[in-house]
Amino acid sequence: MRRLALALLLIAAANPTQAQLFRRAPSGPVAAPPPGTPPAEAEIWPFPPPDPKAWWDEKRPAAPETADPLGGRRLGGARLIPVDSGVDPSTYRLWGLVPLQWQILHGDEMVLEIWVRPARTVRQTVVRITVRRDGRAFVQARAGLACCEAGIARRIGFDAELPAGQAAAFLVLRSHPMWTASRDVRVSQGPDLAEGVCVDGTDYDLTLMVPGRSRSLRRSCDNAAVGEVADALEPALRAAIGHDPRFDVIFPGGASFAGARDAYRDLVSHGGLLKPDPHARPQPPGVAPGPDEAAATPPAPGVGPGSRPAPSPR
Repeated sequence: MRRLALALLLIAAANPTQAQLFRRAPSGPVAAPPPGTPPAEAEIWPFPPPDPKAWWDEKRPAAPETADPLGGRRLGGARLIPVDSGVDPSTYRLWGLVPLQWQILHGDEMVLEIWVRPARTVRQTVVRITVRRDGRAFVQARAGLACCEAGIARRIGFDAELPAGQAAAFLVLRSHPMWTASRDVRVSQGPDLAEGVCVDGTDYDLTLMVPGRSRSLRRSCDNAAVGEVADALEPALRAAIGHDPRFDVIFPGGASFAGARDAYRDLVSHGGLLKPDPHARPQPPGVAPGPDEAAATPPAPGVGPGSRPAPSPR
């Protein structure tokens, strides 16, 4: 008891604002604050307001490792990786994420980021998978209403480390053929059929970042187009589900893209293909897979980039 009393006394003497936490709440009815009391002080009446200077000077708890897995790194003589995903650094700040443009990668590290934007709702989600060179993998996810307010309304999110061994499932995606495809595509059913027009569905924006380069893809609406990138969508969203029920309710069907994958295979088997969208922005220079990755994943015989079926994990 003496040790506890001494500890409380030392805290009270060191910082009067923290000592307020140990004051006993007043018993019985409390008189209303005096007229003219500022709203911020009236809200905590009858306790005195904290020292305004302490807001800026007191130490704040450091962000956990899961909130910034690549934090604390120095650029040194390297250059920042060019990212042309269409997401501005200031937008990342609204979602409570470190901008992708600021990340520094080494060795076999990678970042896989996916934005999910349904066409008929402003409810959006962001999932970022980070694999570090120490073999650890992390998931960061956000969800909210991206419309009509100065910030992201009803934003929720979480940062967590993935179980050991999951990093390998994402590292194989570094050399997946999907990253050699065009940024935006259109579904062509063949020479005798008109191309479909998208009026509903969901946009998926994917970005893979590895040391020195990045690659961004957009697939929307048509199941066949989404099926081409299903091998990246499924593991990333599956890793994000199960951490927060408010996030899980956005994906009532889970993280299965089996239907989209089958639609893509059916398109290719019947002579269709995914044609580059003539109105799409070109990829920035230096984003193509390196020679070592291209050699590790030879293209399928007779199938060009943007039209090869994605291998099924089933």
